[in-house]
Amino acid sequence: MKPLPALALALVLLAGPAHAVLPQEQLSDPKLEARARHIGAELRCLVCQNQSIDDSDAALASDLRIILRERLMAGDSDQQAIDYIVQRYGSYVLLKPPFDGQTLVLWLGPFLALAAGGLGVGLYLRHRMQADQAAPAPLTADEQDRLNQLFEASDRS
Repeated sequence: MKPLPALALALVLLAGPAHAVLPQEQLSDPKLEARARHIGAELRCLVCQNQSIDDSDAALASDLRIILRERLMAGDSDQQAIDYIVQRYGSYVLLKPPFDGQTLVLWLGPFLALAAGGLGVGLYLRHRMQADQAAPAPLTADEQDRLNQLFEASDRS
């Protein structure tokens, strides 16, 4: 491998996830900032949906990061800050939502979809097997005469 492509590959593999926390959002207290980062990694960006608020550069994620830091500076515990955000945005804001009545579809939806797909495939295969096992309709008299003519013609050649 040539040196330049190898170097580029190494840099790509060494690159970590990009954090979207802006410098003006960061807290001056390193302990509070570490807590905010830890909590921010557990909260979902409602715009991006599959990124944490720390990884997203969406405006709403920035707003959530600011709210989170304000709550921590106000003296909230980690759980109180999370509860405050969940109260405003719902359980969906959590990357790992709790298993309860509101999030039942989130937890069971994939399994129900898989079961429905399996049931559909099973019914389809059962229908195909029954269709393959069904006896073909008997030949009509005209079809039988035509078949006999074809056999006689092939015996002559």
